[in-house]
Amino acid sequence: MDVFRTDRIRNVVLLGHGGAGKTSLVEAMAYLSGITNRLGKVTDGNTVSDYDKEEIKRKFSITTSVVPIEWGKVKINVLDTPGYFDFVGEVEEAVAAADAAIIVVSGKDGIQVGTQKAWELCEKYNLPRMFFVTEMDIDDVSYRKVVEELTELYGKKIAPLHMPIREEGKFVGYVNIVKQAGRRYIERGQKKECPVPEYLKEYLEQYHETLMESVAEISEEFMDRYFAGEAFSVAEVSAALKMNISDGSIVPVCMGSTINIQGVANLLDDICGYFPSPDQKTCAGMNMKTNEIYQANYDFTKAKSAYVFKTIVDPFLGKYSLIKVCSGVIKGDDTLYNTGKETEEKLNKLYVLEGSKPIEVSELHAGDIGAIAKLNTVTTGDTLSTKNTPLLFGKTEFSVPYTYKRYKTVNKGDDDKVSQALSKMMQEDVTLKVVNDAQNRQTLLYGIGEQHLDIVVSKLKERYKVDVVLSEPKVPFKETIRKKSDVEYKYKKQSGGHGQYGHVKMTFEPSGDLDTPYVFEQVVVGGAVPKNYFPAVEKGVQESVVKGPLAAYPVVGVKAVLYDGSYHPVDSSEMAFKTAAVQAFKKGFMEASPVLLEPIVSMKVSVPDKYTGDVMGDLNKRRGRVLGMNPDADRKGNTVIEADVPMLSIYGYSTDLRSMTGGSGNFSYEFARYEQAPSDIQEKEIAARANAEED
Repeated sequence: MDVFRTDRIRNVVLLGHGGAGKTSLVEAMAYLSGITNRLGKVTDGNTVSDYDKEEIKRKFSITTSVVPIEWGKVKINVLDTPGYFDFVGEVEEAVAAADAAIIVVSGKDGIQVGTQKAWELCEKYNLPRMFFVTEMDIDDVSYRKVVEELTELYGKKIAPLHMPIREEGKFVGYVNIVKQAGRRYIERGQKKECPVPEYLKEYLEQYHETLMESVAEISEEFMDRYFAGEAFSVAEVSAALKMNISDGSIVPVCMGSTINIQGVANLLDDICGYFPSPDQKTCAGMNMKTNEIYQANYDFTKAKSAYVFKTIVDPFLGKYSLIKVCSGVIKGDDTLYNTGKETEEKLNKLYVLEGSKPIEVSELHAGDIGAIAKLNTVTTGDTLSTKNTPLLFGKTEFSVPYTYKRYKTVNKGDDDKVSQALSKMMQEDVTLKVVNDAQNRQTLLYGIGEQHLDIVVSKLKERYKVDVVLSEPKVPFKETIRKKSDVEYKYKKQSGGHGQYGHVKMTFEPSGDLDTPYVFEQVVVGGAVPKNYFPAVEKGVQESVVKGPLAAYPVVGVKAVLYDGSYHPVDSSEMAFKTAAVQAFKKGFMEASPVLLEPIVSMKVSVPDKYTGDVMGDLNKRRGRVLGMNPDADRKGNTVIEADVPMLSIYGYSTDLRSMTGGSGNFSYEFARYEQAPSDIQEKEIAARANAEED
């Protein structure tokens, strides 16, 4: 592949709802540009960008892939992202590396939740964007309806550039609104001039006028000319559109059929003509040597630097660090400095990835996207630069995983293999997390949603040949006491030779500190229990609080006081006193009005206003206490519901919230405190777990 200068590069992310046609659009682009000689299909599992076995099996995108398209003298790095919400981390990686976005809309299904989420992401990252309406080959698809829905949502900045021409229900061409001229499709992206059909003239006039109003707002001079009735030339309109699209004041709408390769050439032309090259964008990091802001700005004349926006770790492909060059020109034989980890990495080769296919290149200029193989210390979010100019760029913010399940290996000897496999998968997937909950003797797998976790299990089996099963996790209850008890326990055992003797009198009461398992004191007088046995008594208490007598949960908030006892000069031992203390604890704890404490989380749920009633009703059913409602500052038309909810009730909440809100709601939570569990919950837990052997 040729080396491209910064001004001849476009980095474009494809966003949109699952099933809208993003991967099919990439396939049409690849075919039209000559990368492939046949048009692959998602249903056939033979597309350029969906190459992972899980993607082929499930027939939807799971990871972001990069396909560099050469169009004219421009290289378009197309980042094809998943549309399903469980893979939002992949989308966030791609958006962070992109300079503009195409939001793909299904002509058949219209505006969906994923369309609006794509818009919100573009707003967050300040990305210029266009809409591309697919499936125009389907008879009853109404382009006009989609444009009206978009205008209703996003206002006057929505500007259609084309209108479809249909004959006998078939999509045969389009009207170019800028040029006010008709075009008929011939073959493989080719077209010829044709008259504008009579039935389109009214809408053409309306859309053209809207476009001209936007163009007029470029300057006072343009505004004066517009009010004077002077027409703008096509070149002037195109130049004005480029400015307006780059600053987000106009969002064009294009359309086509990916199956018939119609409208795709126009889209590629518009990407090259209207979207900014990287050198028109800003990019700043911190020079760690001088502690000053460094304006990299995708300037090829500055010191070499790159940001690692994604990592691929595949048993067959190997490890690739996907980079966006932030400044300078990176070459295949460079030695780069990993600023955050203070290590040097020698590059052997430099690649661009065409889906799963690595293509070696000699160099990558500022603003370009490429890949480096086998970088040992490098992970997603790292900055690569030079030792002379050590730079650090801000890391991408990723969605936090809140859905979790317990996992266990099917084969006992596979624990290490599973652990290593998950470690590799976490390098690749920034929204996957493993937490070892030692207190409850379980390992938890966190992801964005249940489908995400199911695919992780499937990948473990397919890629790494290990089986795990997911199950509902134990909630980390705790046990404590509410009253004071006074007990004694004498441990006495005679079995020939030395016996065992330990005798303790102890009180147990609430310590008032639920963050600490226990407080131990001794007030023994007269040497009833020798000092050298005090540590053994405390050790008995220490061991007892790990697994409480009530329901085998960790104990908190207990004050244990050793005040009396007795010993035997020959038979007493540390082990005997420890055993006596363990038994005294069990007895004393159960006599001190023991209770189960359940964890409470502070939850924030953001939903469109129309769903607030349903969501609040559901939170009440989960024993949640709604604390307040406020407008969502980040999402217009949404309300944030704040509530305290028992952790026991939030298992499966991700799936239920999506079901209630059509996928438009999202939530976050953090641990708040422990509260006494209701008696019915306590009884259920005691029945299920007290004195039961751990599975």
